[in-house]
Amino acid sequence: MGVLTAIQRFSLHDGPGIRSTVFFKGCNMRCAWCHNPETLSPNPEVLYYTSKCVGCGACAAVCPSHTVVDGKMVYDRSKCRDEGRCASVCFSGALEICGFEADVDKVLFEVMQDEDYYARSGGGVTLSGGEVLLQPDFAAQILRALRARGVHTAIESNLNVPFATLEGLLPDLDLVMCDLKTWDDELHRKYTGVSNARIKENIARLKETGVPVIVRTPVIPGVNDSAEEIAAIAAFAAQLPNLLYYELLNFNPLGSSKYLALDAENAFASARPLPADALEALAEAARGVCPAVRVG
Repeated sequence: MGVLTAIQRFSLHDGPGIRSTVFFKGCNMRCAWCHNPETLSPNPEVLYYTSKCVGCGACAAVCPSHTVVDGKMVYDRSKCRDEGRCASVCFSGALEICGFEADVDKVLFEVMQDEDYYARSGGGVTLSGGEVLLQPDFAAQILRALRARGVHTAIESNLNVPFATLEGLLPDLDLVMCDLKTWDDELHRKYTGVSNARIKENIARLKETGVPVIVRTPVIPGVNDSAEEIAAIAAFAAQLPNLLYYELLNFNPLGSSKYLALDAENAFASARPLPADALEALAEAARGVCPAVRVG
């Protein structure tokens, strides 16, 4: 059994072809710009979208964390036990329970419905997060079952784990996609909460595995959007003989509503994606040291 946040079908941005992406819940980094904040906690939690609330009071009837004050719903998250009763009676969609337990059979039932699309498009299934390597046994079971069915497999990971954790999954992996957020370790600690030393070491060790690799960097305004940072990461990635390409991912602001729904601080609420010409200039800096560079 594992804890997931979603299984997304017809995904076009999590590896080659048409894919299904399985999002694992829980992460061991705290990137200040995370656009999936609902995946950070390993536990189920309630998202409250106030703009959808119609004030019917159904949630208050089943859960003590909800009360009606002056005709408006008030949600006290400190009283919440994330049982999901409130979400189950919320017809307007203002309340959602994020996170559910699943076994391998449930995952396979969902993702194998699109088996024909994988075959026709060169796609498959990607395990993502959160951080998939925090639930390695569950991930290994899914990958093994998919490999037995001839489905292309991939993971998206921050690689901030002991290499042995990844090593156990490699026999059933066709692709590893990993992020290196910044080259400068001080910047990495400041904005993600952890050092990047182990991440660099793990990426370097991937060259021993023979498994195809894509190294990616989310480009964050005011953090790593300099030619020096990007070129340093690109040069490092270029040393991998099994590198398919190095990819720059423009800043994604679409997590703002989720921060509000979680009553969480969004440090990059006012940030915006880089203009196309600025992103392309960074890509050119990367191409100067890496033969294969893409902009996502």
